[in-house]
Amino acid sequence: EGRDQLYWKTIKAFQYVYEHHLDEVDWFMKADDDTFVLLENLRYFLSNYSSEQPIYFGHRFSPFVKQGYMSGGAGYVLSKEALRRFVEGFRTGQCTHFTSTEDVGMGTCMEAMKVEAGDTRDKYKRESFQAFSPETHLIRKLYKRELWYTSYDYYHTESVSSNTACT
Repeated sequence: EGRDQLYWKTIKAFQYVYEHHLDEVDWFMKADDDTFVLLENLRYFLSNYSSEQPIYFGHRFSPFVKQGYMSGGAGYVLSKEALRRFVEGFRTGQCTHFTSTEDVGMGTCMEAMKVEAGDTRDKYKRESFQAFSPETHLIRKLYKRELWYTSYDYYHTESVSSNTACT
């Protein structure tokens, strides 16, 4: 079992959460085991939104999906309504497992189900969800090695948030 099964695991996990825990919380997060989450900042960020709005948040990438999609490595958060629509998409066949690339598959389904890809930049337009380790983002020499990343980044920014970072 490896990365090629990640989208299946994500689909099944969100379906399970929907069936067993939907009414217990307002927001649902997918994060890898090496993603560090600053819960206080995430809660503060999400307090500006309603979980009944069809929206999801994370570090937005641009290729493959018209509205963009959220990087799996940075983690992403679905509103309760986004989760409802995700599960409904698989139930009705509007969403399918067509790729092993989990974040692209999720983004394609979110767009098909009319779930908005939200902007997580702070008031200075700095990213709040980080796809790499802090040193990669903060040390320019390391950041420049990730050339694919700069072309994928939806907002084409090199600035990262410090005091409002969520991941």
